[in-house]
Amino acid sequence: MVPERGSNLRRTDAALSNQVPEDLAVCEYCRRPLPGKKSTGRPRKFCSDSHRQRAYEARRRAAGLGLGDGTVVVREEVLRDLHDRLYVLEAALEDVCQDTASARTAGDYRAALAHLMEAATGLAGLVVEPATG
Repeated sequence: MVPERGSNLRRTDAALSNQVPEDLAVCEYCRRPLPGKKSTGRPRKFCSDSHRQRAYEARRRAAGLGLGDGTVVVREEVLRDLHDRLYVLEAALEDVCQDTASARTAGDYRAALAHLMEAATGLAGLVVEPATG
């Protein structure tokens, strides 16, 4: 079943927290898995010096605007693009749910999967970064 439109934000947050194993170390900026652990020193928080700097800049920008912890500023066009890509994926998911309900052959399932994969490709590698200036 496909979630109702408008309820996606709450459900997406829960879904994302369930998809990333808690013991997996991720970059605090881009949320991608961190490289292998070093044997000494403090645990890494960022995948690169660039992301450490960008996170610092984002925190400074949020503090300068009087925003609370965990709140970031994102450029409107970036947010619009993300919403568009998510809408494409949501529409494809609805299509695939309908198509697989009446699928009869392996080819039907392959076609549905190909459609879903094509829609998901627009999100692959996408990182939404806080605006810093």
